[in-house]
Amino acid sequence: MASDVEVAVITASPGLESLAEPQSAAHAVSWAAIIAGAFVAAAVSLLLFILGSGLGFAALRPWPGEGASAATFGVMAGVWLVIVQWAASGVGGYITGRLRTRWKSVHTHEVFFRDTAHGFLTWAVATVMVALLALGAVSMAAGAGASGREQAPQAAGAAGPYGYEVDTLLRSTGPADSASAGAARGEATRLLARAAGGASVTPDDRSWLTAVVAARTGVSAADAATRVDATIAAVRDKADKARKAASSASIFTALAMLVGAFIACVTAALGGLQRDEHP
Repeated sequence: MASDVEVAVITASPGLESLAEPQSAAHAVSWAAIIAGAFVAAAVSLLLFILGSGLGFAALRPWPGEGASAATFGVMAGVWLVIVQWAASGVGGYITGRLRTRWKSVHTHEVFFRDTAHGFLTWAVATVMVALLALGAVSMAAGAGASGREQAPQAAGAAGPYGYEVDTLLRSTGPADSASAGAARGEATRLLARAAGGASVTPDDRSWLTAVVAARTGVSAADAATRVDATIAAVRDKADKARKAASSASIFTALAMLVGAFIACVTAALGGLQRDEHP
């Protein structure tokens, strides 16, 4: 009697009836399809990056006033970054959707959610792969740069991050002692680097710079002070522009990546839909 009641309850209740249905033997996550799509997305990203580098070098010219300007080149690089992210995410997501296991006895809404989740996972895995590849390339470049600085420490120290500004600051028409000029250049470079980092130039530092410029260039103290103030302002403006450019590039890249993740989800759902139409 109790068993008949239980059967009647299960039959009458839709929720319990769905629990009584056998579940699909296939897993909800097809990692093989995700990894395959991620490798495809990473390969497309690498291919488009190399193509974009070639187009960028073709647009540049070693002579001033020719070729694309720095602003134009930055815009072109940003647009190409969006193309790379969207194209790679779209191809990788679609491949994942077509290669994933067909789920039987699963509601269409659940299938759509799983496909979009597969696309997002594909985008995430591909992003990590490309990030690791870029990190390895940067590490190799940094190691090569460090080796070069060890081989030529004097040349590296003479240029510094603000070599042009220091050249302008200490420009002179008369002869100069190379030993004392090198020491003055090094200390002036360090002072300018502090100023670019946001630190204030103390009155003692400014007086020292003014005296060095006046002594090495032969200009008056007033002209030397004007040159010092103009150089400090130029260095700070250069650092501020670099900061703003880095901030804009980071925000733009993050937005492009978010849209790329959305495209991967959509194309994975499209690929999964076509996969189910051809079992």
